[in-house]
Amino acid sequence: MNGYSIPKATLGRLPLYLQYLKSLPEEKGATISATAIAKGLSLGDVQVRKDLAAVSGMGKPKIGYEREALIRDIESHLGYKKLTNAVLVGAGKLGRALLDYDGFEEFGVKIVAGFDCNDQAIQIGKSTQTILPIKDITAYCAEHDVKLGIITVGQGSAQDVCDRLVASGIEAIWNFALCPLKVPSGVLLKQENLALSLAYLKGQISSAESGEHCRAGKTAGN
Repeated sequence: MNGYSIPKATLGRLPLYLQYLKSLPEEKGATISATAIAKGLSLGDVQVRKDLAAVSGMGKPKIGYEREALIRDIESHLGYKKLTNAVLVGAGKLGRALLDYDGFEEFGVKIVAGFDCNDQAIQIGKSTQTILPIKDITAYCAEHDVKLGIITVGQGSAQDVCDRLVASGIEAIWNFALCPLKVPSGVLLKQENLALSLAYLKGQISSAESGEHCRAGKTAGN
């Protein structure tokens, strides 16, 4: 995986491009331009061109990119052809939902086990994974070459879990706990805040509604 050689912001957008390209029907043709991708995703044309150039070079003038080749290039930079093993810590409702979701492997990640503070291994929900006690996580990560950790515990124990993951050789952490975490240099951290994402969407709705009201007012006044 050579994704570390490109900007983090670009790396974060690559899954979005990949999902969009794979969703296009066959009748859309074998080629696609950066402009069409930008329009389809409501992104800036210049930004999309720079992102794609970082992983696949420049598209052909007046033709763009061969769609299948672009998909392969993006998958290569994201390491999708080689599954990255991940563990999840926190067997609450969110943790169970993530364990039960079977779509991560499409994007190159396989959650191989869940962990919890429970001292005894348990089975939860419809998940096929066994939930193991947190005390076993270091040995498990070493044995199964785990590179990615997912945190779905409460704020009070999130940093301790993070430290355990780092000590276990984890290289990247996806954090759902509602608190900032400290990680050493060289460990990637992605903070996920579902409440903020929801608030952002609500704000966009309110902004759009305000714009409609303003336009309606101007029309009525003319």
